[in-house]
Amino acid sequence: MGNRRTLLIGLDGATFTILDSLVSEGLMPSLATLQGSGVRAELRTIIPALTPPAWTSLATGRSPGWHGIFDFFGKDQAQGHHIRLLTSRDIGCETLWSMANRHGVRATVLNFPLTFPAPAIDGHIVPGGWMPWRQLRLGCHPSDLYEKIKVLDGFNPREIAMDMAHEEKALEGCKREEFQPWIELHIRREKLWFRVLEFLMREEPSGLTSVLFDGVDKIQHLCWRFLDPALASRLSEPWEFQVRDSCRNYFREIDRIIGRLVESAGPEATILIASDHGFGAQVRTFFVNSWLQRQGYLTWVDGGPKAEEGEVLGMARLGRHSFLLDWTRTKAYAPMPSGNGIHVVKQDEQHPGGVPPGEYDAFCERLRQQLLSLHDPETGKPLVSQVWRREQVFQGPRLDVAPDLTLVLEDGGLISILASEQDVMQRPSPTGAHRPEGVFVACGPGILRGKTLPAISILDVAPLILYSLGLPVPASLEGRVPEEALEPEAFRSTPVRQEGSQEPKSQSVSEPTMVLDPEAEAEILKRLQALGYVE
Repeated sequence: MGNRRTLLIGLDGATFTILDSLVSEGLMPSLATLQGSGVRAELRTIIPALTPPAWTSLATGRSPGWHGIFDFFGKDQAQGHHIRLLTSRDIGCETLWSMANRHGVRATVLNFPLTFPAPAIDGHIVPGGWMPWRQLRLGCHPSDLYEKIKVLDGFNPREIAMDMAHEEKALEGCKREEFQPWIELHIRREKLWFRVLEFLMREEPSGLTSVLFDGVDKIQHLCWRFLDPALASRLSEPWEFQVRDSCRNYFREIDRIIGRLVESAGPEATILIASDHGFGAQVRTFFVNSWLQRQGYLTWVDGGPKAEEGEVLGMARLGRHSFLLDWTRTKAYAPMPSGNGIHVVKQDEQHPGGVPPGEYDAFCERLRQQLLSLHDPETGKPLVSQVWRREQVFQGPRLDVAPDLTLVLEDGGLISILASEQDVMQRPSPTGAHRPEGVFVACGPGILRGKTLPAISILDVAPLILYSLGLPVPASLEGRVPEEALEPEAFRSTPVRQEGSQEPKSQSVSEPTMVLDPEAEAEILKRLQALGYVE
């Protein structure tokens, strides 16, 4: 057991819609080899199909109702209106890294969201997701790790973490001349993460090694129309084809990195590739709070927040959004733009105009039906394809802060919480938006070769990783070891071992006094807005 090794390669937002076309053209031979020597399947993500809750579900084997991460932001209490950025302290369940540590397996974790402040694990943490570069040194674990990696060839903290000065020109407006430098930045960034990981695999190897390459998500958000084979016929200008070539080159470089990591891991290692969600096109924006206002469910103070030309929706303004609502007359509202969630205000002394407890179920059902009946005024297509009641999709101890209703828009996009004269607006050109179908590829000892499997759940990844390391699987995990991915004889000779249910518990952090400062929060919000998560 002590000699087993597993390498998890996360490709944020990866979808077979793009990967399959690139593999078929010969641009991703390493991925093609892995698929031929292992198994592949669509990976069904959780609801909502959003980066923080999805990666947290993969890393804990638990759904949001248990680990408590529903969005980039969170409320402190059910009837409260203050929201803040979530950190590692907010994860209410044990992670894969600590599960491995409990059984003597060291873990390396690079660039995963919600790893700041760094969990106090036996191994290495270089935080990612939305880590401002100025705080990268303090975010690394152990405390001397930054000194070791900063001397690596080409290491640049401004690029490996986040410096909006490098990105804001391309993100705010995306002028044609800014696309290619921005894509090249993400190629350099992925190579930097590779160098850090290659160094640690060589000098201080771990039994469980995990790295997340998040440029896939960012490039697809802004460059979906250049990548999607279904939209390629609409490209006509030379600069558009150049951007398309740059996007394809990004994936070519990712494939080279995958090939080198597999080689470094060795033939006896288990290799897993997974994404937190898939991708597709978003063609319109739904201003849900404006719609709620027109239905009589929401009342603004002084007209509500509007999108001003050139204005950045920073954390302070996003936080103030809740104070722009008249809580004496509001029944339902969307506090955050990224999770597609509507919260119902229950009647009490502070909220006399809220929904009386005896009318809650009827109100939610009426609101659900109204949302499902909406149509795009220009195309006539349904606007909302699904509305989930809280109890339909969430279970666990954190339901009090979960949305009462969660929307799935017909085009897979995100809602806007801004005030608008129109409920729905068409986007000038399609942008990338999340889809529930991600990717899963696995190969290694005991795994079938060359098989395409039916879809599996993102909650199945944690049990499979533990199984691949020869470790017991806690009974509290909600997923399962996907037996259909394993050679029958190998599975019979090495059955799944279970251990008693572990009570969900928050992970301890290595530096409990560290927090994101206001400037860092502003940078994070600026990037979220640029990618379309905040609008």
